[in-house]
Amino acid sequence: MQKPFYSIIVSVYNEEAVLERFHHELSEVMSTMDADFELLFVNDGSTDGSRQVLRQLMTEDRRVRVIHFSRNFGHEAAMLAGLDHCQGEAAVCMDSDLQHPPAILPQMFSKYRQGKDVVTMMRTDRADGGLVKRITSGLFYRLINKMSDTQLQPGASDFFLLSRKVIDVLKTDYRERTRFLRGIIQNIGFEKDSIHYEAPSRAAGQSKYSFWKLLRFSFSAIASFSKTPLKIGIYSGLLFVLLSVILIIYSLIMWIVDTPVSGYTTLIIFLSAFAGIQLFVIGAIGYYIGFIFDEVKQRPLYIIQSIEQEQSDDEQG
Repeated sequence: MQKPFYSIIVSVYNEEAVLERFHHELSEVMSTMDADFELLFVNDGSTDGSRQVLRQLMTEDRRVRVIHFSRNFGHEAAMLAGLDHCQGEAAVCMDSDLQHPPAILPQMFSKYRQGKDVVTMMRTDRADGGLVKRITSGLFYRLINKMSDTQLQPGASDFFLLSRKVIDVLKTDYRERTRFLRGIIQNIGFEKDSIHYEAPSRAAGQSKYSFWKLLRFSFSAIASFSKTPLKIGIYSGLLFVLLSVILIIYSLIMWIVDTPVSGYTTLIIFLSAFAGIQLFVIGAIGYYIGFIFDEVKQRPLYIIQSIEQEQSDDEQG
């Protein structure tokens, strides 16, 4: 009986210090499974020695293929490139910093063999997360679930398994330039299950996401799944119409009883609040128009510089 063939897609950005350890731990886990694998590393424009380490791994392990981007296109673009080029009947996307533990892979593929097309990994805790990250992560998911008809499970990560039928959908659809892939994965449909895990500390290096990058990512995610920011203009307009009517009625009553209202403070507060809401709504509209502009340009999601794979003896002969 032929063994199943799976793909492991690994995004890499300046991970020179941890790649060999990651490959070693991953290989040990794969050796315990009755399946064949390809290891598809996507080098997202690394500027350290990651390219050289990946080439060395490729010479040592014929299962390794490497996609090199022409520059840094971002983590989600790297995952999409891996899904576009993987050959397995199912694929797992994961990071190389060992915060996505390879030891969980057998559980993920077990779910797939049980008929699950999507297996999401739900992070219950992270060793290097800290209180602030846990609070902001919780607030983000509560906010996006309040603002969107699409409900996301808190703690979802970019560590997931997809069957070939789901991969084919992502290859032809969901090709928008601004995307929130972990949200798409949760709401694409098909048979789905999840596994909870605790993320260990990074094996080396530091997170590539600064506070401001995470903030921009959060705005993009909300805009991808919700039009609520655009509706704020309607709601705030109705609110100010109501306040204006109340203020007019109050002013008329005071004029009738010969006690004119001193309007300077009221006017300043009213105009300041109204101007602030206007600027917010204009900014939100501009943000969405920026997304439309990106889609209209139809620029590539990523550009591949080269794809490397060690040739087998037959190919070399």
